[in-house]
Amino acid sequence: MPQNWTAVALSRDVPPQVVIPTVVEGRELAVWRSQSGRIAAWEDRCPHRGMRLSHGFVRGEALSCIYHGWSYNEAGLCQRIPAHPDLVPPDAIRVPTLTAAESDGIIWVTAESTDRPPPKMPGFTPLRSLTVEVPASTITAVSASPIGEDGDLRLALAGIACLLLVQPLPGDRTALHALVAAGTSPTAQASVSRALEDLRHQAETERQAA
Repeated sequence: MPQNWTAVALSRDVPPQVVIPTVVEGRELAVWRSQSGRIAAWEDRCPHRGMRLSHGFVRGEALSCIYHGWSYNEAGLCQRIPAHPDLVPPDAIRVPTLTAAESDGIIWVTAESTDRPPPKMPGFTPLRSLTVEVPASTITAVSASPIGEDGDLRLALAGIACLLLVQPLPGDRTALHALVAAGTSPTAQASVSRALEDLRHQAETERQAA
């Protein structure tokens, strides 16, 4: 993708004080939202013992490891070690961070430095995310839709214009973050959701038959 942004979740699926695991360009990440609403994407590994930070917990504006409770501030710097409460942690103890941003109800992450904002998706509203046990190439073949510059598939499901943001995952798996045309009724959204399940089944069946 020219802009180097990858959609990783719907904004509503990561409310304040929640952390989730994800993968961008082969890097395992912890994506989390602070109490004030700030979104962040970090490498999913505590510098102390390597425990996954996506198993951790958010308190205020910090993310803490669930193993020994080491706490990291919004810049990824260690700010507290419970076993040594009087110690000021050195700046060398930090979590590698990536750039995360939100646009049109989507959380985007880039592993590269960029001054470009994440893509805009005017005219669409987020619906749901789902994981398909096939590579993106199988989904494009089944849907007969090419992946666009922003990592999106544009197609009609249940007669409704839809946009699927493609996130490659390890093991030849793919996450799809689905948006539907703005103004789509709840009943029609339910129909689109069922059509997405049909698309997933068709793609996974196609792979099994290959």
